[in-house]
Amino acid sequence: MPDIHPTHLLFDFFGTLVHYSESRTEQGYHASHAMLRRFGADLSYTEFLARWAALCADFDRRSDVDDHEFSMVEVGTEFLAATLGTTPARADVEAFVEEYVREWSTGVRYPDGIADLIRGLAGRYRLAVVTNTYHPPLVPGHLAAMGIEDCFDAVIMSVEVGWRKPHPSIYDTALSALGVTAGAAAFVGDTYAADFEGPSRAGMTAFLIDPHNIHRVPAKHRLGSVFDLPYAVRSDN
Repeated sequence: MPDIHPTHLLFDFFGTLVHYSESRTEQGYHASHAMLRRFGADLSYTEFLARWAALCADFDRRSDVDDHEFSMVEVGTEFLAATLGTTPARADVEAFVEEYVREWSTGVRYPDGIADLIRGLAGRYRLAVVTNTYHPPLVPGHLAAMGIEDCFDAVIMSVEVGWRKPHPSIYDTALSALGVTAGAAAFVGDTYAADFEGPSRAGMTAFLIDPHNIHRVPAKHRLGSVFDLPYAVRSDN
C-alpha cells in the first residue's frame, strides 16, 4: 500500500458520514402504502412490505452478479406494474419512489460533530463522496441537510455511473471527475470490499472503519470511526 500523502479524501456516505438502517421495512412506510392504495392496489400493509422487500432483494441479487447498479425508479416501475396489473404512469412511479425514499430516510442519522469534521478537513484537502445509492437526489439532499454540501468537489453516485462499488468504473469516474491520480487520493469507508479492497486495487490509499477488528487490514489503516481519519492521515505525513 502506498505512503499516505493525499491531497484528496474520498468518502463513502452510508455507514461512514451517516448512520442508517439498511432495512426496507422497519422504518415505517404507511404513507407509501396509502399512496399505493390510492393508485388502486388492493394490498394490506404487511403484504405491501413483503412484496416490496422481495422485489428489492431480487434486484440486489441481479446486481451482485456484476456490480451493475439499478435505480429506485426501475424498482418502482416493476413493482407498480406487477401490483396494479398495468404499465404505471411515469409521474405515479416518481411520486411513489419519492414518498418511499422520504420514509426510508427517517432511518438516517447524522453523527454529532460530523459537519465540523468535514469542514475542518475541507480546509486541508479536496473532498468527494463516492457512494452506492439507488436514487440520485438522496445523498445530495442529505449533504444539504447536514450543511456540508459545499465542502465537496464531487458527489459520485453508483446510480449515475451505472456501476456500484467495488466495480473499478466508479473509482475511475471519481478520480477523473476530480482530475487527480489515484496516488494522491485516500478513500475511507466502512465496507471491506467496496471501501478498502476496491480503492486499494485502484491505487488509492484506503482506510477502513472497523472498530471490532473484523477484517485483516494494517493497523494504521483501521479506524474506529470516521472521526479518527485526521489523525490517521496526519500520522503518515
